[in-house]
Order: sequence, then C-alpha cells, then structure tokens
Amino acid sequence: MQRKRNAKIVATLGPASSDVATIRALFEAGADVFRLNFSHGTHADHRARLEAIRQVEMEVGRPIGVLLDLQGPKLRVGTFAQGAVTLVEGAEFQLDMDRERPGDTTRVSMPHPEIFDALVEGTDLLLDDGRIRLRVEEVRAGTVRTRVIAGGRLSDRKGVNVPGVVLSISALTAKDRADLDFGLTLGVDWVALSFVQRPEDVVEVKRIVAGRAGIVAKLEKPAAIASLDAVVAESDAVMVARGDLGVEMPPEQVPAIQKRIVRACRKAGKPVIVATQMLESMIDTPVPTRAEASDVATAIYDGADAVMLSAESASGRYPIEAVRMMDRIIAQTEEDPFCREALAASKSPCHRDKADAIGAAVSHVASLLQVSATVAYTNSGYSALRLARERPQGPILAITPRLTTARQLALAWGIHAVAIGDVENVTEMTELACETAQCEGLAAKGATIVIAAGMPFGTAGTTNLLRIAQID
Repeated sequence: MQRKRNAKIVATLGPASSDVATIRALFEAGADVFRLNFSHGTHADHRARLEAIRQVEMEVGRPIGVLLDLQGPKLRVGTFAQGAVTLVEGAEFQLDMDRERPGDTTRVSMPHPEIFDALVEGTDLLLDDGRIRLRVEEVRAGTVRTRVIAGGRLSDRKGVNVPGVVLSISALTAKDRADLDFGLTLGVDWVALSFVQRPEDVVEVKRIVAGRAGIVAKLEKPAAIASLDAVVAESDAVMVARGDLGVEMPPEQVPAIQKRIVRACRKAGKPVIVATQMLESMIDTPVPTRAEASDVATAIYDGADAVMLSAESASGRYPIEAVRMMDRIIAQTEEDPFCREALAASKSPCHRDKADAIGAAVSHVASLLQVSATVAYTNSGYSALRLARERPQGPILAITPRLTTARQLALAWGIHAVAIGDVENVTEMTELACETAQCEGLAAKGATIVIAAGMPFGTAGTTNLLRIAQID
C-alpha cells in the first residue's frame, strides 16, 4: 500500500478506537503512526492497543509506527471545601503548601515547592488552562500572595501554568519512568517527552531510552522555544504541542511560533509533527470547519512531516471519518503547484557534510533526470531522513534491514519504508533497490532510480554514496 501523499498522519487511540477492526480501518483511511496517550488508560489498555496495531501491521504487510506520549509533570492546585469557588477580579488570593486544609475564596493549596522556589513579584500564574490569571505580589516561605487579574470559577485540582519561568523540575515523573519502562518493553517506536524546558530534559530521557526508540520533544513551554535550536539538535523529532503552548503564550503568537519550529526542524532534517485541535469539531460532527481544513493545509504548505489527531480519533464520534478527511486535505494541498513552490522557497542551505551533499545531489539528479523514485538504503534511517530534508520530487523508498527503522520512518515526510534483507555489496544493493521499487509500484521496468547509501553497510550516519540505476 502506497500513500498518495507525502505528509503523514498520527492518530491517537482511545475508547473510540481500540479494537483491531477500527485500528485497521484507521490505517486504511490514512493513519501512518498511532499515538498511545499515557495521560489516560491503564498499562493493560495500552498493551492491548499495541498488540492490535501489530496484528494490523502483519495483516496489511506495511510497517506502522507507534508513539508513546508520556504525561509529564501535572502541576495542580488542591481541593476546595465546597468543590469550587469564584475568584473575583481585583481580589487577593493566597497559594500555600497546606494541603490538609481545604481551600475557599481566599486561599488554596498548591503542593509544588518547585513553583514557590521559582516565583518572584510580578510573575503571572495561569489556572485552569489560562482561564484564571493571578499576579504574584509577595512571596514568603511556602506562601504566595497574589492578585486576581482575570477571575472566574475555580474547582478542585485544576492545572497551574507558570509562563516565562523555568522550573527546577524534571520532565520525567515517577509515573513517566514506569510508563517509559513499560512502553520500551512493549517495543514502541517513538517516545514523546512532555514538559520540555531545556535541552538537558531531552538528554535525560535519551540516556534512559538508549537507542531503543526515537525521542520526540513536545514543545509546549516558552523556555523550550527560547532554546529551540539546542532542543531540536538533541531530539530525533519534535511536536508542536499547540494546546499548552497556547496557554503559556498569547494565542496570537502561536502561529508564528509554529512556523519557526517547523523551519528549525526542516533545517535540521528532523521530523516535525503539528498537533492539537486540528479537526476538533469532528469530535462531534462528521465534517470539519473550513478554518480547521485551512489549519491542516497551512501545516502542509509549511512543510510539516506529520499532522496529528487527538480526541478526534481517540474519543470522538467519527474517528475514521476524521482520518479520511485529514488524508484528503493533505492530498489536495500537495496537488496545489504552490505547495511545491512553498517547499522549495522554505528550503534552508545544506550543512557542509557528506550526508547533506549526497542528499542535495540526489534531489538535483531526481529533478534533472525525472527519476521514478529516490531510494535510500539505510540501517538507522539517517540516509532516508537526509533525502526527506530535501523534499525531492517523487516518492522516497527507504530500504532497511531493520523493522524498527522502517516503523520509525513511517513518521517522516515522503518516505515509503520497506524492511527487507541485508546486502553485502553495491551490486546487491542496486539489484535490491531496483527490484523493491518495482515490487512496491514506485517504478516500472525501464525506469531510472537514484540511490543513496552509506558505506560500509550497517554503519549508522555514513551516507556517502550516490548511484543511478535503470530497472531492467
């Protein structure tokens, strides 16, 4: 099965999409990677979903990526005596560490010492996804006096955001560590790390994962945007998590930040996912709004590798229709001649290394000779990702001896990955590339293909070979 588009679709699984039949229908509708959201569900739930994905993978004969999304730290206020209070604009409100005493209209507990350590006079606190804004007026040991800037109803255990402040807290909680260990045991392909504030957060999880999965940094904190290039450099892929990002930053800044993140990932050659509220109205209705369709199309014009569905496919009434609609929007957008012009215009200069030199040369040869397909013979996926960075005309066929690599490449722009046997020399590689391109329906007899690989075979990050071949 070959997709008739380049950008990929990530679909979140949940109560509306957990059985084998539905997961297969989602794949056939266009889902390339399935997300397991560990903020919800039990380990048993996620195990069953992953086993269902692997059953579908076996039935359809195509590699399918699985993304484990870690919950990350959840900063929340405590409980109220009456379950909820109404905070009035201009009133004083206290936050403290006394978690035993229920809250009222004057105070509530906030059992997170790392927040108290980071607060200074003038800092804003956002509660309940930004619906309530408090401004810090005084900080004492274990107590903060604030003024209500934007009031409203506040109930038990609502979330707390501290925009513009780096908190001395790990991106991995004890729950995350247990979930990560469980997911790696199951064999997930990607791990999405929440609450990234600095490059060191990514380094920490990379040390634990130790190459067993790719790391996706979820960019949802302003501090991460301030260190964008360094975070991208440490990550294997990036997610534009617009939900929390839109809480911690003014909404009018999010579109520009999204474009900046996509450009940074395009420059680095790292896959980038645009996520959150893409077709949100399809949670309850069978068609999206025109604005949502434009939102998806904008991400494609910018050159995003993938777009993501969250509640639309996890708990909505129309999960299959949502994936099918996203597939149609992507395909229609990519058919627009301006889309190709936009991709070419947004291309950044190559790095001065062998891999990018080969990638640029392959793209140039593909355009000049109008080849049927570009082929990357790759062990780690590196050669294929360097080709994808160039956004070449025509499909990219990634041939790899590792099924794990093929599954990870399901996330990357334009790549049709095939897990197949190893080769020992260039002649075998060329024959395998020609045979596979023909078998996968990417090239016909007599067609020309161009191949990129690394020598010696089996060594990651050694892209240094370009070969032009004709299918006999």
